[in-house]
Amino acid sequence: MMNPQETISEDDLKRGLSYIIRDGLATQAMVTLTSGIFLVAFGLQLGASNTVIGLLAAIPPLAELIQVPAISVVERVRNRRLVCVGASIIARLFWVVIALIPFLFGPAAAVPVLIISLAMYGSISSFSHCSWNSWMRDLVPQNILGSFFSRRMALSLALGSALSLAAGLLIDLIQKNPGLPAGTAYSIIFLGGFIAGLFGIYYISRIPEPLMRSAPGVPLLSQIRSAFRDDNFTRLIAFLGSWNFAVNLAAPFFTVYLLVMLGFDITIVIILAVISQASSVFSYPMWGGIADRYSNKSVLRVAGPLFMVCILGWTFTTLPDRHLLTIPLLIVLHILMGISTAGVTLGAANIGLKLAPAGSATAYLASISITNSLAAGIAPIIGGMFVDSFKATELSLTLNWKSPQAEFAIHTLDFQYWDFFFVFAFLIGIYSIHRLAFVKESGEVEERLVVRELIAQVSREMRNLSTAGGLRYMLRYPIDYSPEPKTTEPGVDPEKEGTIPSEKP
Repeated sequence: MMNPQETISEDDLKRGLSYIIRDGLATQAMVTLTSGIFLVAFGLQLGASNTVIGLLAAIPPLAELIQVPAISVVERVRNRRLVCVGASIIARLFWVVIALIPFLFGPAAAVPVLIISLAMYGSISSFSHCSWNSWMRDLVPQNILGSFFSRRMALSLALGSALSLAAGLLIDLIQKNPGLPAGTAYSIIFLGGFIAGLFGIYYISRIPEPLMRSAPGVPLLSQIRSAFRDDNFTRLIAFLGSWNFAVNLAAPFFTVYLLVMLGFDITIVIILAVISQASSVFSYPMWGGIADRYSNKSVLRVAGPLFMVCILGWTFTTLPDRHLLTIPLLIVLHILMGISTAGVTLGAANIGLKLAPAGSATAYLASISITNSLAAGIAPIIGGMFVDSFKATELSLTLNWKSPQAEFAIHTLDFQYWDFFFVFAFLIGIYSIHRLAFVKESGEVEERLVVRELIAQVSREMRNLSTAGGLRYMLRYPIDYSPEPKTTEPGVDPEKEGTIPSEKP
């Protein structure tokens, strides 16, 4: 039952899209419970330093470099579902090891075991990612590309938001019991994520797989080099590489900043994350519609600068300590980051697939993966290694007022500690947006048109939310369409097919 099919019927395609949605929900549940805030907090509780936190953030993207040899395995086996399911089973077992760290390993071994287990999980998962990307590109029709994956992401994030809150409350409840080993609460959360991951594997195994197209008789490395000789695609790689470096220089330390610098409880950190995720949920359909109507580049040219402004905004949450506007500012930043993240995620994933030529998509997407992995892996390591060196450094600007009746000072600027990395990330991000301007994509329009369309869609969605029917429309399964009869036999029109590669864990 795991063999690829020569043709995919309309009924099989609909069932397959339904299972892709279900896998997205299960995978999001696993990712929510085993990464992000919970993984960082678990590392801090085990005694991890800033350097280790940076390393934990760097391991997943660096492990993606294994996709290069994984491509050869996929091309040799030519059964992407088998590779994806097998690799996912082995990789996800390491979350059982991570969950048992507080019970099986002492303080000296806890952090090294966490690093090794996470590295093994990421490395083996790379094989499933590689097979998944190619598999989805041949399965999902091009004409529903933006709307299908935007709603899939919206549903997944909605589930992730609810799970985050529930997990946060559970952690607070368990940590009130002083008799349990440190990290017990996170162990329970990780085991829950592992179980969700098993459901995801089941759904993956039910998705139909079309036969792989005949690969050109050219060595993989030569194909990858050809991608770097494509001027337009090289400009896209430059944008994605600099963008990922900018984001991953600062983003891995947001949780540490909130927990350590601002002294918030993990519940508050989770609530802020849920606010951001909720913003993304309601933004994905809007960005997806804009991407389908105009272009992915048009979406990126609006969402990208907005995200970078949000990173810069983090520097004003302390002046130099928490102030009256700290929490309101964080709420606004998380809302805007959620909106912009939805646009960037959708646009960046989609534009690479759109610009990758048929027949060479595997190699072209591999070149993007290599660049993004290096950028996203190097950035947090740099941040983790040097963040402590800025601990005693401060750059401030104060306005002083003196008069015979009064004297006071107003703090207008105060950079310290992580703030320097936020500013550095902002500057690199602005440079990456500049690089995006040189990428050519059909359908691109000026930013003002995208903003106008975005405002119009926000107005429509707000009206929709006033009715139960409108809310159901926002979150319905995106498989109620009538595609033209299609096959996935070699020779099919490549313009009729495409996908966004899900970020498989």
